[in-house]
Amino acid sequence: MGRGEDLGNNDSFLEKGIFDSTGILELVSHLENTYNIRLESDELIPENLDSITSLARFIERKLTGVNAPPELNAVPDLARPRA
Repeated sequence: MGRGEDLGNNDSFLEKGIFDSTGILELVSHLENTYNIRLESDELIPENLDSITSLARFIERKLTGVNAPPELNAVPDLARPRA
C-alpha cells in the first residue's frame, strides 16, 4: 500500500493507496487518542483527511477550536463582578 512512492503534501492518501476505508478508521482512532479530540461523523470527509496538508490543517483547527460554537470560544470577562 503506497510503498516506494514519493508522497507529496497534497497527494491523496486514497488515490496513492496509502489508506483504504479501514485505514481511515485507524487514522481517526489514532488522531482522537493522540490529540485528545473527537471527530464527528460530518468531519470524516476527504477535505479534512485525504492529504498531509488537509490533515494538518484539520488537526490545527480542531486543536484551536476554530469550529467550536462561538460561546465555547468566548473568554470570560474576569474583571466584571459576578451577579
